[in-house]
Amino acid sequence: MKHFDLIAIGGGSGGLAVARRAAKYGARCAVAEQGRLGGTCVNVGCVPKKVMWQAAGIAEVLQDATGYGFDLGDKPHQTFDWSHLKQRRDTYIERLNQIYLNGLEGSEVAHLQGRAHFVDAQTIDVAGQRYSADHIVVASGCVPTVPDIPGAGLGITSDGFFELEQQPRRVAIVGSGYIAIELAGVLNGLGCAVTLLVRGSVLARFEQMLREAISVEMQRSGIDIRLETEVRTVTADATGQSVTLTLSQSSLAEHDEQLSNIDCLIWAVGRHPNTADLNLAATGLDTNERGFLHTDRYQNTAVPGIYAIGDVTGRAALTPVAIAAGRRLAERLFNGQRDSCLDYENIPTVVFSHPPMATIGLSEEAARERHGDAVTTYHSRFTAMYYALTEHRVPTQMKLVTVGDEQRVVGCHMIGQGVDEILQGFAVAIKMGATKADFDNTVAIHPTSAEELVTMR
Repeated sequence: MKHFDLIAIGGGSGGLAVARRAAKYGARCAVAEQGRLGGTCVNVGCVPKKVMWQAAGIAEVLQDATGYGFDLGDKPHQTFDWSHLKQRRDTYIERLNQIYLNGLEGSEVAHLQGRAHFVDAQTIDVAGQRYSADHIVVASGCVPTVPDIPGAGLGITSDGFFELEQQPRRVAIVGSGYIAIELAGVLNGLGCAVTLLVRGSVLARFEQMLREAISVEMQRSGIDIRLETEVRTVTADATGQSVTLTLSQSSLAEHDEQLSNIDCLIWAVGRHPNTADLNLAATGLDTNERGFLHTDRYQNTAVPGIYAIGDVTGRAALTPVAIAAGRRLAERLFNGQRDSCLDYENIPTVVFSHPPMATIGLSEEAARERHGDAVTTYHSRFTAMYYALTEHRVPTQMKLVTVGDEQRVVGCHMIGQGVDEILQGFAVAIKMGATKADFDNTVAIHPTSAEELVTMR
């Protein structure tokens, strides 16, 4: 039986990061992965999603082009070829898969091809072969959840979205989080008729300003949003080419509604830990009520020598978070940095909606719950210069949340063109403890949308 210093279960962002960083310090490392390297992000997540988001953004630019003197006709979507985009996107992803494989080989990290499961706390089995390690890191990620209702199998998840060979005409998306909002914007932007079915309200944990603004903009762009709506059943139509959804609304509990002629139903109702066949029982590991692995601030589980990073922990399910946690764990285990761990406060994130949203830190509501009357907020609403010449105008909104007499900035929330690229630099400032005065004392860059953050009064 071959022995390693560290084995990562999962070849996604976290598993690759911890193994390669540990190998840098001379550790003998392996990554066990059944599928394509890169995990959710590279294969069926943020990377191909961003490609589709950019395509929808180009469609929007084409619609705006007449305002800048370009005559492209009144139906720019007729020139769009879904199959061509998919082929180009898939080729790009395959190239990334190879880059990750080359990276493992260059770092002298072994690639154990197959699904791993525990034999005991220091041993795993991969494709019938057993391997042991002093340190085993569970980085198996999450997978999409499908609801337990009649006909649910007639729909697809976000994974299936990236397998679509042809562009759907009428789409129903069920969900209210990142994935639902982003896919709705992409499909609507590319010319599909989209209905978004939300059990409660959209993006429930986000700053209220963002939630309200994106709801307005999605509806303005033509997306049919139905709040407080649940899907009861799904049935195939006689042709087998479309489905009918039976819906119920909390405000109309005694009345069901039919949503028919849907040729693509997408479930975006959440994700759950990818641990079902890891045989965690062999290690004595426990999970919480949602199936996530509990860790302390150092990514330790309750079993010595077993760690967990990334989405499987249920904390900030973002690729850069998994990478950062993995690298810090490797620094602690193999480079003598005993206190190396990830600070989960003030993690910036972007929702690639149309328009995009960017956020870091506390919402106004959360800040007031924590700090009460010590909270001061600053808000700006304007139209970006880009829209000065276009038929439709999408407003930008920004909010700063500050605390205390020194007005330390504890939250920054934005929606509008370009905010996805604006936030990163301001995230550094907020992480360093910047105050409103620090923002005010920074000279603005003009004309930009970003200058609003340093000129708010």
